[in-house]
Amino acid sequence: MQTQIVGTTMPVLDVQLDPNEAVFSESGELSWMTASIQMMTHTQMGGGGGLFGVLKRVAGGGSIFMTEYRAVQYPGVVSFATRVPGHIVPVQLGQNFEYMVHRHGFLCATPQVTISVGFQQSLGAGIFGGDGFLLQRVGGVGMAWLELSGELIQKNLQPGEVLRVHPGHVGAFQTSVGFQITTVPGIKNMIFGGDGIFLAQMVGPGTVWLQTLPISRLAHQIYEYLPHSEARAATPAAAVGGGLLGAIAGSIFSGDQ
Repeated sequence: MQTQIVGTTMPVLDVQLDPNEAVFSESGELSWMTASIQMMTHTQMGGGGGLFGVLKRVAGGGSIFMTEYRAVQYPGVVSFATRVPGHIVPVQLGQNFEYMVHRHGFLCATPQVTISVGFQQSLGAGIFGGDGFLLQRVGGVGMAWLELSGELIQKNLQPGEVLRVHPGHVGAFQTSVGFQITTVPGIKNMIFGGDGIFLAQMVGPGTVWLQTLPISRLAHQIYEYLPHSEARAATPAAAVGGGLLGAIAGSIFSGDQ
């Protein structure tokens, strides 16, 4: 197997497979492939374990169905393009090397790699709705390729070194890094700070990859320019209350991925 990452702003991963070699991805990730590649969609890749493995993968933000791309009789190439401007990061798994990845970060992997839920916290989703903050755990043995959005900042944390990060900027990190979600201190910071009310606290040792373009922020920026056919009518009192709740909710959701 040989791989090549082509492009800069929106790169593409080209995977050249020899006969009987394969990679898998979530359904819908394929960009293009040669005629010698055979596709097979099922539920057993990326975790195994039958139905329980599938449920773990879905709980981790993944898809029910996975697609395997295999070269059967002749060599072939299968390609995966990023969905937003960003970078593709290859990681080697095995020998106690596992990674936590943001919910949209898994691109593809070799067959013995596993995907499951790694971390989940509501971040107030029980009050305001939404899926909260999710991380996938990528483990097993083999190679995986991760998709991180925007520019890529790599931090190598020393033992005990602490880094506090807006949750949306957490791209991936080694499982040796301690991780927890903390709240911003002070009610004024929570309501008026504009940076959200949650921070991810990361404690070394280990490598952390930060992404400069969280998908949630990109979606928020695009939403402002979309046409809205219906305007919501509200009384002055409702507008004031709704504006305050909206500001708080916006702060919460800005911490979601």
